[in-house]
Amino acid sequence: MIIKNAKIFDGEKFIPENAVILEGDKIKKVTTVKDLTDEDLSKHEVIDIDGKILSPGFIDLQLNGCGGVLFNDEITKETLEVMNETNKKYGTTSFLPTLITSPDEKILKALELMKELKDTKEEIGVLGLHIEGPYISIEKKGVHRPDYIRVLADKVIDKIAEVGYDGVKIMTIAPENAVVKHLEKLQKSGINLALGHTNATYEQLVEKEQYFTHATHFFNAMRPFDSREPGVIGYLLDKKTIQCGIIVDGMHASFPSVRVAKEVMKSNMYLVTDAVSPMGTDMTEFMFEGHRVFHKDGKCFTETGNLGGSALDMITGIKNLVQKVRISEEEALRMATSYPARVVQVNDRYGHIKEGYIADLTFYNSDYKVEGTIAKGKLTRY
Repeated sequence: MIIKNAKIFDGEKFIPENAVILEGDKIKKVTTVKDLTDEDLSKHEVIDIDGKILSPGFIDLQLNGCGGVLFNDEITKETLEVMNETNKKYGTTSFLPTLITSPDEKILKALELMKELKDTKEEIGVLGLHIEGPYISIEKKGVHRPDYIRVLADKVIDKIAEVGYDGVKIMTIAPENAVVKHLEKLQKSGINLALGHTNATYEQLVEKEQYFTHATHFFNAMRPFDSREPGVIGYLLDKKTIQCGIIVDGMHASFPSVRVAKEVMKSNMYLVTDAVSPMGTDMTEFMFEGHRVFHKDGKCFTETGNLGGSALDMITGIKNLVQKVRISEEEALRMATSYPARVVQVNDRYGHIKEGYIADLTFYNSDYKVEGTIAKGKLTRY
């Protein structure tokens, strides 16, 4: 396949080249239309995208569900396939299915699924798991069920560490509740540890800062900044080097708040959706680990008014970053491509349009509508 007449964002910047040659599931060459040979044109299907922006496929590191399904409800390959097909409509080609606070048996089932899909999971867009909880703070539980929040047993930690980085890319933990031997074991396994759903003080975070390189949904479910206690948000803004996801839907954080945080965090802040089952559907309500959650006007909320995930998709998040947060298109795209690829250490094959990289690409128009997504070299047009 040849994609021509593209405005190419290569993962870092817009480049002068305007054509990409794909062979199989890899990018063969990034070139210009005038340099395409007759042999190139005769051997490949040619897709003219007429000046649309061509980007690496987006990467979502926190996705609970979409397309009418939730990973917590059905921990199966079929659920992941639905999530993948829904994602592609919005430009996302890779994601971390996210399991929120739940019983041991669900965690173990998710680990088993990753082991079963070891060599094939990336074919359906899955880079690995994000385990969010149950090792979190009651005070900052959000929609997570309080009766499931706990310090995990040693044997469960052992199982998670055994699967390791290949199956679990991120694990969200409240540092103040974490047992050091657990943090050491998980860190040694290669899993990226993220502080989140935490009521920790600044000093409590400093005590365990050698274990945490990530933070989950900046601003949300975190002890806030205060003049006498910097809390989690103050800690993140002070350290500046923790890699943080942020939900840019205008409801989890105001757009000016995102802009202020982004100014400080710079390339260590990336876009996530935290999406749940209504994303990509017209669902008006659903159950999320025992909570009835309503979906209206893009907002997902419980009967008590708490947020219950989001209905955000990645292309809308990029649009919000550009139009509402007022950052450059290049930086917004980096937050959805090369930054998350770097965060989970897959930037050797994802997040860029470069020779030899996986052929995961998406193109969209000036209204931020995805017109086509290429996943592992296969094009779907919308």
